[in-house]
Amino acid sequence: MTTRIFAPHRREVLAGLGASAAGLIAGGAAPFVTAQLALQARPATLALKPGQPATPIWELAAVSHLRDVRLKRGDRCEVVFRNDLPVPLAPVWYGLNAATATDPLRGRAPAAPDTTETSIISIPSAGTLLADFRLFEGGLKQPARPLPIIAEETSRVAVDRDEVLLIEEWRLRPDGTAVPPGQDPKDTTPLYTVNGKTSFELSATAHERLRLRFINGSQRTVLAIKLESHEVRVMALDGQPAEPFPARNGAVVLAPGARADAFVDTAISAPFLLHDGKEARQVGSLTISGKLERAPLLPPQPLPSNDLPEKLDLKGALRFDVALGPADAGWARPASFSTASAPAFRARAGRTVVLALKNPAPITTVFHLHGHPFRLLDKLDDGWKPYWLDTLAIEPGQTQRIAFAATAPGRWLLESVVTDWAAPRLVRWYAVE
Repeated sequence: MTTRIFAPHRREVLAGLGASAAGLIAGGAAPFVTAQLALQARPATLALKPGQPATPIWELAAVSHLRDVRLKRGDRCEVVFRNDLPVPLAPVWYGLNAATATDPLRGRAPAAPDTTETSIISIPSAGTLLADFRLFEGGLKQPARPLPIIAEETSRVAVDRDEVLLIEEWRLRPDGTAVPPGQDPKDTTPLYTVNGKTSFELSATAHERLRLRFINGSQRTVLAIKLESHEVRVMALDGQPAEPFPARNGAVVLAPGARADAFVDTAISAPFLLHDGKEARQVGSLTISGKLERAPLLPPQPLPSNDLPEKLDLKGALRFDVALGPADAGWARPASFSTASAPAFRARAGRTVVLALKNPAPITTVFHLHGHPFRLLDKLDDGWKPYWLDTLAIEPGQTQRIAFAATAPGRWLLESVVTDWAAPRLVRWYAVE
């Protein structure tokens, strides 16, 4: 049900959450709600250039949390979403997968301006999630900031600190205003921030073990980030635990929307360097003060499993070819998308699906699979990389094969966008029956 209310203060939103959860519990209409989250789409500003007025932006904000949004695996979460922006919007969750039908565009209308909606979502897996408005970027008047959401493990992970590093990309005009993605960035300059700052500063003590959750919150650019003079050990990708491995040359490479959890054992003060494929730039620094007296740290153990299948039946898999992006291949802009169109493919629940993703574009294309994490297959199609993904960058003219277990019946989205700021985001759908 959609209701019209006045713009709430944080205290009013929290009070509403409590009352709503209490009503559910008292009425016995649904299982117990274990977490509550109040989200707000609202205008904001960000200081991006010294000596210039703050840049007007839009953002998805958690008014129920003072800092990071942290839920737990197994939570049943009541989400109250308030839209205080002048266009219809709905949060799009990346990494939540098949636990709940949260995808917009699949028969669920976005929230109209000046309205509030309440929904219940389940959190089946621990991991680093992301919520944003990228499926609605065609109607954005300002670029919009995404919101990191952490689903914590039910057992403690042996780290001293757990930090989120949200990397964002901006296209700034000379007057300091910003161009939304999907529009011509003529006469703009690219700029990158980490957690909303042009220079991110992190303080630590030597010999601490940090869990750094890197999130590429940019909309079009594949980025590599590294912490100089430190080994960066990748522990999870796109919210799913991986077999731990050192990042190549210490750099974590992320497609737009992708996430990586990495462990770093602090040693010395060092810069964070970001590379956008054209140049490297310093975007922050780690400052070490003091030393933690402890025994040498042992290599980290893998993160707790999210109970994804250990093996996939590639021999008996359903196989489909999916060309990314051509308008005559069934792709549409989100504003004109409908599930009345033909699906990219259909699969029976319980089957393994292999997709051959071909990028015919002359530049890199980013693919995102909603509903299911996937394995990236080896070139010989006889195995897979030791991690799960939900987002993949595919180079020009290349074909990559992925495999997933179709465990969640329903209609799910496919996303495709080339790494060009002005390029439109395109979607299709697939069915698991």
